[in-house]
Parts: sequence; structure tokens; C-alpha cells
Amino acid sequence: MDIRKLDLNLLVVLEAIHAEGNLTRAARRLHLSQPALSHALARLREALDDPLFLRKGNRMVPTARTQRLIGPLHEALGLITESIQEGARFDAARSRQEFRLGLRDVFEATALPRLLTQLAQEAPGVRIASVRAERRELETDLVDGRLDVALDVLLPLSADIRREPVSHDRFVIVARKNHPALKRGKIALADYLAASHLLVSSRRRGHGFEDQELARLGHERHIILRCQHYFAACRVAEGTDALLTMPAQYAELANAGLGNVLVEMPIELPALDVYLYWHESRDSDPANRWLRERIIALFQPGGRKNSAKKNSLEKKITGRDQAAK
Repeated sequence: MDIRKLDLNLLVVLEAIHAEGNLTRAARRLHLSQPALSHALARLREALDDPLFLRKGNRMVPTARTQRLIGPLHEALGLITESIQEGARFDAARSRQEFRLGLRDVFEATALPRLLTQLAQEAPGVRIASVRAERRELETDLVDGRLDVALDVLLPLSADIRREPVSHDRFVIVARKNHPALKRGKIALADYLAASHLLVSSRRRGHGFEDQELARLGHERHIILRCQHYFAACRVAEGTDALLTMPAQYAELANAGLGNVLVEMPIELPALDVYLYWHESRDSDPANRWLRERIIALFQPGGRKNSAKKNSLEKKITGRDQAAK
């Protein structure tokens, strides 16, 4: 066909439907009404003499013709976008933009203080809104723009959601001073499993990450309290014989000033990996890219400050273990 006779805007519609797999989401992405999007798809089907997508439930499944087109089309649209945006910069010093971050309490406590310190110098007008996003809604929130980025553990999200590993942490045990299970600054596996435990989870039911890993190794804990926040659980641990298992970096912050000690796990559990998430539609957005770079830099392991902080944490755990002997 003669490409000059084709409305090239229709190719943007094709790419959006392929990326979203749903007409409603594609229309929202392009700021069109769904009837307008359906009309554009009908014109494109007629021009290319192919159905392009077949409806399967709520999904629009691409035909073989679309699958052949989408790779070159995505690359071409990317080049056009880059050319149009060439020279575009995000002026952090003058910006008054608000960024919405999907964060849980762990990441609020560990990331926000350092991020706001940096922004105060580099982007004093930028505002941050920390939002607790349900994991089952995280992808939709990123697609619809209700979130600009999110920090969370590894999640089974679609390929449309970009992700970058930023950090990993180990688990430690939080116990009150003079806890009966503490022996020479350590807790044996048998004593750990025999003790009562606190579980922190945003879900109403189901196992926590540590319980899933313990079950995989053939072990099970006795949970006496399930609560939503580590802040509360640390205070419960201070006044009871219940043990709390939590990420080490946040444990150091949450237990400052409390009568608790931090103890290494008696069994090796996988590291808790943390990822930064964003939607592919914002991959080249200068403002979003600027924010991602600042967040990723917070977790870089090579700097002296981070190394000193890690050494300090290890010394404090060791020191508290010695004090508990």
C-alpha cells in the first residue's frame, strides 16, 4: 500500500493497543474516548486488510500481521519520540512538579529522609507524595499515572512495567534484651522455631516471605500476632517474649531507643531484593528519568557513606549480641 495515504496517527493507536492489551486502557493512554479508539482501529483494519487484534476475554490478542509489524513500529515511534524530545530537559531547580511514589513503611523510613535531603538542595520546589499501593493494583496505578514510580520486592508484573534492582537486604531477629532464647548473643534454630513470633504483613491472611522460605526448608513458626507495621511490632517485641523477623536496615532504624537487640538468623534465608518500578510509557520522560536516577543513587553500594552505614549496622548487631551474653 502507499504509505502516503495512511494516517500515521493510526500506527500510534496500533502500538498503544498492543502495549496495553485492552481498548479501555489504550484509550486512556492516548486520551481518547473508547468509541474514537474503536473507530481508529476499524480504519486501520480496513487500510491493512487484517483484523490486527482478536478479542479473547478482556484481552486484545495480536494477529500474526500485528506481531510482525510491532517490533519495527515500536522502534520507529521511539526514534521519532527521541527526535521530537531532543534537547528537552527537566529543570529540577525550577520545577514545581509533584511525584507520586508507591512506598511501604520500610522504604519510607529508609529512602525518604535521604531523598528529601537531596531534593532540598537540588530541587527545592519539587514535592513528593508517598502512597501505599496495594500490590494487586500496582500495575494499574503505574499504567494510569496514579503512581510515577514504586519501590517494592520482586513482583510478577507484565513486561510493560519496567523494573530495576536497587537494593537487597538480609533478615535479622528482633528480640527484647535478656530474652530467654538468647544464648551467647545468638538464637539457635531450635529455640527460634520453639518461640512465639510476630508477623508483619499488609495482607489479611497468608504466609509471610520468611514463612514461605522456612516451609521450603521444612520448618514452621508459631505466629501469635499478625500486624500491619514493623513500628508497632518492634514495640510488641520489646514487652514480650515474641520474636520479630524483619529486614536488617529498617530494623536498625525502627529499634533505635528501644530495649531490643538485633540478632543474626540461625538459618540462611534468601536476600530481600528491592526493585524500582515504572511504566514503559514514562521510560523516556525527562522528569521521570530524573526521579529514577535520584532514587537509584540512594541505594548505590559503592560509596563511603553506605559502606560506613553497613559496617556500623554490623558492629551494632555484634555489640548488642555481646551485651546480651
